[in-house]
Amino acid sequence: MSNVTVIGTQWGDEGKGKIVDWLASRADIVVRFQGGHNAGHTLVVGDQVYKLSLLPSGLVRGKIGVIGNGVVVDPKALMTEIDRVTAQGLVVTPETLWIAENAPLILPVHGALDRAREAARGDHKIGTTGRGIGPAYEDKVARRAIRICDLAEPETLDWKLDELLLHHNTLLAGLGAETFTKEQLKDFLAEITPRLLPFSCQVWDRLDEARRAGRRILFEGAQAVMLDVDHGTYPFVTSSNTVAAVAASGSGVSPSSVGFVLGIAKAYTTRVGEGPFPTELHDQTGRTLGERGHEFGTVTGRPRRCGWFDAVLIRRAVRVGGVSGIALTKLDVLDGLDEISICVGYELDGQKIETFPSAPGAQARVKPVYETMPGWKETTAGARSWAELPAQAIKYVRRIEELIEAPVTLLSTSPERDDTILMRDPFED
Repeated sequence: MSNVTVIGTQWGDEGKGKIVDWLASRADIVVRFQGGHNAGHTLVVGDQVYKLSLLPSGLVRGKIGVIGNGVVVDPKALMTEIDRVTAQGLVVTPETLWIAENAPLILPVHGALDRAREAARGDHKIGTTGRGIGPAYEDKVARRAIRICDLAEPETLDWKLDELLLHHNTLLAGLGAETFTKEQLKDFLAEITPRLLPFSCQVWDRLDEARRAGRRILFEGAQAVMLDVDHGTYPFVTSSNTVAAVAASGSGVSPSSVGFVLGIAKAYTTRVGEGPFPTELHDQTGRTLGERGHEFGTVTGRPRRCGWFDAVLIRRAVRVGGVSGIALTKLDVLDGLDEISICVGYELDGQKIETFPSAPGAQARVKPVYETMPGWKETTAGARSWAELPAQAIKYVRRIEELIEAPVTLLSTSPERDDTILMRDPFED
């Protein structure tokens, strides 16, 4: 039996929440290993809709949830989320939720700096959520972050706040934004410390014990490969690495623990925020995909940009993300279309290219080269076996497999957790 790591292969919003929730029934522990509360998963369970940002999706299944050291934690947002799902009937206690004691905190000063910077960028804005994720990761790398374990040491916290404010207040003042006092941050931390500290523990040690005991671990990625700070559409990316390799460093386990890497991809493509999007559709087809797919950001509520499936980008994500198999979601959104296009390459300044460039200017200039297939009139919504799928839908899936050089191992045909076709159980790999 293998552990499983789930990552997005596009720009996020691929339906990872449903897939992780579905896989969690086979797991014992579900681990978040990177990102912050800018990520969002929507889970539909009967008549209940759970919107999660920081909490691992496995908590909905009654599994142990883990927030690893690779996550930046906004403690106020976390407690608000815990209160919300508790009111919906979930049990979230220090026994069911483990938070790495060495995870960095997002403080009010981080969000203020994030928003001030974005406003100052003007026409060159990145499209951040303004929630402080980037500045919190900067503090981590610069070795001035306030971590959860610091909350238990008032002396340490005191001088670290001095260091942090020296940096951030200088930047905020330069941007014409309001600065912060140490007392403001101390009051903020004093309010959340009694609730947060009981959840903190040495996550790496508990996960090692679980691994030795043969317990199944599901690693739950946030965002997606094309938002990876190294491999994505830089600078229009998130502030962390999103590839499967980070599941190890972001939770404190060995690289061999990552297991089967399941990449999630929509049967078309969406993106929230700014940045290049070669297959974006500005016509009625694009609007139809958005309406049928209910394409609005879980966290931001912003409408998602929609376009055709980009096989070139996902082939790249498969290679750099170490993807073993693909979970293809929202196939039912394509029902009834006369024709469906797949991007199989690009043109850049009159030349054909087969990979996505790294330079921002070149990324903005690439034009998609399409292969068009007939659509299908039959419905795929709710299908739970290959026999229920239209022949043309099967051809579409098979063509995707050829182009991205990876098998489709799981197919989702509606938001409901049981409307899933499983070709290969990742946990049995």
